Amino acid sequence: MNRGELESLDRAALVNLALSQAMRIAELEARQTDLEKRFEELARLALRGAAPFARPQNKRASSPKPPGRKKGHEGATRRRHDDSEVDEHIDVPLEKCPQCGGALSAETDEAIEQTIIEAPVVEALVIRLVTHRNRCACCGTRSRSSHPLQVSKAGGAAGVHLGPRALAQAAWLNKGQGLTMRKTCQVMRSLLGVELTAGGLSQALARIAARAAPLYEGLLAALKAGPVLHADETSWWVDGKGSSLWVLTSPTQTYYRIVRSKTREQAEALMGGYQGVLVSDCLNLYDGLTPLQHKCYAHHLKVIGTALKDPRCRGSRWLAQVRGLFNAAMFAKKERDSFPAQVAQWRTGLATSAERLLSTPRADPLEEKVRLRLRKQQDHLFTFLDHPAVPATNNLAERQLRPAVISRKLSCGNKTEAGARTWEILTSLAATCRQNGHAFADFLAPTLAINPAAIR
Repeated sequence: MNRGELESLDRAALVNLALSQAMRIAELEARQTDLEKRFEELARLALRGAAPFARPQNKRASSPKPPGRKKGHEGATRRRHDDSEVDEHIDVPLEKCPQCGGALSAETDEAIEQTIIEAPVVEALVIRLVTHRNRCACCGTRSRSSHPLQVSKAGGAAGVHLGPRALAQAAWLNKGQGLTMRKTCQVMRSLLGVELTAGGLSQALARIAARAAPLYEGLLAALKAGPVLHADETSWWVDGKGSSLWVLTSPTQTYYRIVRSKTREQAEALMGGYQGVLVSDCLNLYDGLTPLQHKCYAHHLKVIGTALKDPRCRGSRWLAQVRGLFNAAMFAKKERDSFPAQVAQWRTGLATSAERLLSTPRADPLEEKVRLRLRKQQDHLFTFLDHPAVPATNNLAERQLRPAVISRKLSCGNKTEAGARTWEILTSLAATCRQNGHAFADFLAPTLAINPAAIR
């Protein structure tokens, strides 16, 4: 090889080196631009009040839907009341011109009618109730008369009581609407004219809970008799110590239970012996707890989505296939009523695909972690296709748990075991009334009156 050829090779090597360096520089510049955009986005989010809760830019719709109702939706207006429903008629005559004070023509007078719905001025209804106690001249039994407004037979210094409806309204504000004790007292005072202290309210709620305890226990029995039971749990505080809150729910009932520790024994005490379909997340306490179970698809898809976002698994074909398996199962559930004869065939195909995807270990650690999770729950992946009332997700329990989480943030849980007992009873009944469209105060008030037959 002569000198000219060597110089040509050196120049080619230099050109290749320069090209590779240029490509490397372009790659680094692109990466720097991407990092600068991310930094600017984080800087903007830090200045916004909703920064921790803001939706990431890559998850926002490119063309978001316009606000308001969909086109063609029936409009909502206030109902026009009949004359029989009107409580007061007011006529405001126009007797002279407001500009110059001149007379007005009777021929051009036009009446414009409006209906105003106004909140009434409410004052507490104070009732002086006199009951009588006497001894029978024949048998010597001492008896006492009673009235449905009585919630206690105490007299003397303790003889001023709140009536059943006032107590039920206070319980609704505190446990049904999630107001704190002091705010409940403020609302009772400002809207209803009922004076109440936080300490007095706390004691009253404990007495209400004791009266309503049989109804609360009946909720658990009703839930365990239903075809589907949704379960979820979160942390709680009692007397400053860590505890747990369990929620068991169906479309028509909700049951809260506060326990000191989230154990298998507690789970068996609550859900053991249940013969319907238990819908839950993948907490190991639920494993083998009941014969039929379905695991929430939202949790599975979240784990898969998190793995796909990791640079090591970005673009993983296997993870995409697993996610497609879940999407296909949800589509089959959606079309169940339209193609009832195909459901069994679809389910067999899905189970075969699941076995193919989950039976072989994966070389990638993240993929293997997902595989082991799903392999453990493989028997519960398609239970919801066999039962029409079972949804794909555990969203019902998540929604019923959310008000409790808000209550925990406001109150930091309960200060005493008695307070925890009061909370779980009244909050369960309030949530159940809300599910069935019943007014909690109307439901609770009849249970607070003393049973006349029991008064002596």
